[in-house]
Amino acid sequence: MTKIKYQFNTKSLAVEPVRETLWDKAKRFLRIVLAGMVFSVIVLSIGYTFFDSPKEKMLLREIEQFKLNFEIMNDKIDILATVLEDIEHRDDQIYRVIFEAEPVPRTIRDAAFGGVDRYDHLEGFGNSELIKSTMQRIDQLSRQLYVQSISYDEVFEMAKDKTDMLASIPAIVPIEKGTQRLVSGFGPRIHPIYKTLRMHNGVDFTAPTGTPIYAPGNAVVKTVERNRHGYGLMIVLDHGYGYETLYAHLSKFNVRQGQKVKRGEVIGFVGNTGVSTAPHLHYEVIRHGRRVNPVNYFFNDLTPEEFEYIIEVASRVNQSLS
Repeated sequence: MTKIKYQFNTKSLAVEPVRETLWDKAKRFLRIVLAGMVFSVIVLSIGYTFFDSPKEKMLLREIEQFKLNFEIMNDKIDILATVLEDIEHRDDQIYRVIFEAEPVPRTIRDAAFGGVDRYDHLEGFGNSELIKSTMQRIDQLSRQLYVQSISYDEVFEMAKDKTDMLASIPAIVPIEKGTQRLVSGFGPRIHPIYKTLRMHNGVDFTAPTGTPIYAPGNAVVKTVERNRHGYGLMIVLDHGYGYETLYAHLSKFNVRQGQKVKRGEVIGFVGNTGVSTAPHLHYEVIRHGRRVNPVNYFFNDLTPEEFEYIIEVASRVNQSLS
């Protein structure tokens, strides 16, 4: 039975039945629907804000699991980095020292990998920093492993050439009875002409004019000339592997430019040419373009006692002969 609604008509002063139009019914329905929607939104907002759905709980557990896996991965990367650091140390301090090679510069081993926007696609997530830092460490480790692989390839090639290298490195005294003839060593010495303390880039062996001079290692004759800067008759040997040796104040040559010589072969003879105060051999060792102390390369034909003696003599700050 339909419920009839009444209202009081102020004009007729009578109670009359209310007649609802279709529009009135539509408005009433829309109000009910709108109220229901508002109530639903409020309930859902409270539910999603303060309570997790089963699916959200599952996703949160997965995220925590992923974070744990990333932490474990970083721990393993730490172990790998430590092992690689030990390998790099051995490579620089043992293998490359054996073959007289320079260590790989730290700037090359630690070189950056990729550009600044390499990890842009990882931005915007809740754990972006963790993911980015892990990827950066993995890329850095990959780079260091690549550099180490190249280094080992170089060491392998040096090992194949070890016999030739050992025969080429200047390793003997270039003059007979060298331990007895050494008079001036490498370093600051008093110049025989100017009487001032100057850098002496080699060692001086006193000997009579015409005393034979021997090649201290296999080499190719690079220079045979009369030097105009005080060295007089001079020979330079290129031993390869970054080594050169220089012989000054000679009286006569026994080789020509471009000739190959073996260790112990006579290349020239002691003299008194150039800026020199007495017959002697001025001998220099040049490694990678830098003059080094020749005494450190007299180890191949000296006893420990002779080597100790020649080091002691070479360390005296006295007057050089040229």
